[in-house]
Amino acid sequence: MEIASWNVNSIRARLDHVTAWLKARNPDVLLLQELKGTEFPAQVFKDLGYESVAVTQKAYNGVAILSRYPIETMSTALAGDEADSHARYLDVTILGIRVVNIYLPNGNPVGSDKFAYKLAWMDRLNKAMSDWIRNKIPVVIGGDFNVIPEDIDCHKPSSWMRDALFQPEPRARYRALLNLGYTDAFRSLYPHEGGHFTFWDYFRQAFEHNRGIRIDHFLLSPRLTERLESCEIDMHPRAQAKPSDHTPIIVKFR
Repeated sequence: MEIASWNVNSIRARLDHVTAWLKARNPDVLLLQELKGTEFPAQVFKDLGYESVAVTQKAYNGVAILSRYPIETMSTALAGDEADSHARYLDVTILGIRVVNIYLPNGNPVGSDKFAYKLAWMDRLNKAMSDWIRNKIPVVIGGDFNVIPEDIDCHKPSSWMRDALFQPEPRARYRALLNLGYTDAFRSLYPHEGGHFTFWDYFRQAFEHNRGIRIDHFLLSPRLTERLESCEIDMHPRAQAKPSDHTPIIVKFR
């Protein structure tokens, strides 16, 4: 089974990119983040053989899951804050696997209400993931985590010292998720290799010079970690004309 994740930075602007990539790559499941609109082109994906579920929001956020297999929707909002109306979370079951798609808050600027919201969101995610790991259903949590876990996950740490993605508080919360018993799929396979990124800014030829950061992740429960075959970052979509600033990451299970 192959599951991919991609922050498309507007499904309307990147629909041709996504459909072309699906035809070329043919994953079983695709998690999309940052849809940026209330309209989701479900019929386009159905014509390609994918069921879909989407949680949308006008102009901002938005997540969706495409699947070649039946989707059972578990939840469309992260528990713990009924006032949170952001479209950042989608929890489904596919072929007996709990598949969770997240678009974690950015949190900038540091010290603002947005940063506090980011940390509180991560605490709520920790609570949910703690509950999931105690049951028998295998779990994969994928998406844009907006966290640079370690120095190795960015081209130049000094450039990110003041950014919310690099602060000690979210990084500690990311490690806490791993300490629950989850595995960072990519880093588990490439423990000491730098230069692997999923996001490059649009400015100063960041992609051309590989000045990026790794912020799109797959976290696996123990039962899925045992089945992990590969995890790769596909840089080709980022090299296209008018791309998303993110590129797909793909995990494959035996």
